[in-house]
Amino acid sequence: MLDPTAHSRPQLRRLLRQKRRALSPQAQRQAARRLYRQLAQHPTYRRARHLALYLPTDGEIDPRPLLREAQRRGKAVYLPVLKPWPRTRMVFQRLRPGETLIANRFGIAEPRNNPAWQRPTWTLDLVLLPLVGFDAQGGRLGMGGGFYDRSLAYLRMRKNWHKPILLGVAHSCQRVERLALASWDVPLQATVTDAGWY
Repeated sequence: MLDPTAHSRPQLRRLLRQKRRALSPQAQRQAARRLYRQLAQHPTYRRARHLALYLPTDGEIDPRPLLREAQRRGKAVYLPVLKPWPRTRMVFQRLRPGETLIANRFGIAEPRNNPAWQRPTWTLDLVLLPLVGFDAQGGRLGMGGGFYDRSLAYLRMRKNWHKPILLGVAHSCQRVERLALASWDVPLQATVTDAGWY
């Protein structure tokens, strides 16, 4: 496990991204199946009617088996969509079965921007967040763009929020001892990996 105090945030981000990208395709598939088993029967997921996920890139753990399961169960599934303006904002938009996706400016697949299908973050039940690094105390190190932190910033003002539940999802190799959180970081309720819950 990496000691985050020995590295700057950019160095730590680079090292952890290398770790997850180094996983073989077979290890990635196994991790996705284990993540699915960790979440599919959990009450947090079972109760969620409106949940946001993401499509994996850059070695991120793959939540698509859970996405397909959610659609089979009739849950409303949302994906992050980057706003054309302002370019630093992100919204969650409902994914319709069979919908054709487009690549955003980072090359990540997303639904075509349609405000009629977007839902305010505070009305979602569960948000699964990708991450680069995490600790057992709810700390999350993202890719550095701040899109999730800006979308969830209103939660920092609330002492005890109940919706949405924020779960980080990651490979177990992305765990670090303790992250120093910045003032804008929104803490997670838990992080779920292929190896268990933290």
